[in-house]
Amino acid sequence: MSKERTYPHGVPCWVDTEQPDIDAACRFYGELFGWSFGDAVPADAPGSYLIASLDGRDVAAIAPSDDDAPVAWNTYIAVDDADLSAQGVTAAGGTMTVAPADAGPGGRMAGCADPGGARFRLWQARRRLGAQLVNAPGTWNFSDLRTSDPAAAGTFYAPLFDWVVEDLGFATMIRRPGYGDHLEATVDPDIRKRQSQVHAPRGFEDVVAWLAPPAAGEADQWHVSFTVDDRDDAAAGAERLGASVVSSEDTQWTKTARVRDPQGAELTLSQFTPPSS
Repeated sequence: MSKERTYPHGVPCWVDTEQPDIDAACRFYGELFGWSFGDAVPADAPGSYLIASLDGRDVAAIAPSDDDAPVAWNTYIAVDDADLSAQGVTAAGGTMTVAPADAGPGGRMAGCADPGGARFRLWQARRRLGAQLVNAPGTWNFSDLRTSDPAAAGTFYAPLFDWVVEDLGFATMIRRPGYGDHLEATVDPDIRKRQSQVHAPRGFEDVVAWLAPPAAGEADQWHVSFTVDDRDDAAAGAERLGASVVSSEDTQWTKTARVRDPQGAELTLSQFTPPSS
């Protein structure tokens, strides 16, 4: 089994946030999730890109924001070739917000927006393969595409990333067929057994994201969720650290709280609560 988590083309692989005060952001997320930080940018080079780690494994990053950039969490989607995928985005009606460029030896990235305006990024991995710990408390759980036009979103994304959009009734999952096989062969040999024990929907091993409507008055966007042990404790902790709780929800599978961090980036804290039978 591979000890490094790798991401096939079309699988969301990384999240980061750009914040005006990165020291304050590190204090907030460090206390909230137990993260520690190391700068990926060499000391003799300009700029900063702080890799957050938990238990010694990369989980996310914090970077300084541009004056005009929105304070938000960003989702990166793994691609085999960032330049070709960026061309595919524009050909399909999306826009390029950041032209493909090398991010040091770690990889090559591009910034994009879909036809509805939801921003996302492409990542062609080299040394930095993506998040190495996920779905554990204090780490990235899923990213949701919140769109006012799910049919148009499916038409745009599916051919770019080999996605299948499937409405379960209570939620709409985005599947990358074959991803479960990849996980089973690399870092998660028991994925299907574990998911069968909680009666996960058929094909859940291939789920890479979720599709949902935006809140009233909210623009189309990619929204990031992080796993927590206890939704209420985590939300209260976020408030103590200066965040605000925007909303909360209990579903058949999760207890969630949407929070706005002290500098304005929104994220969801998600506690997994599968049905007992």
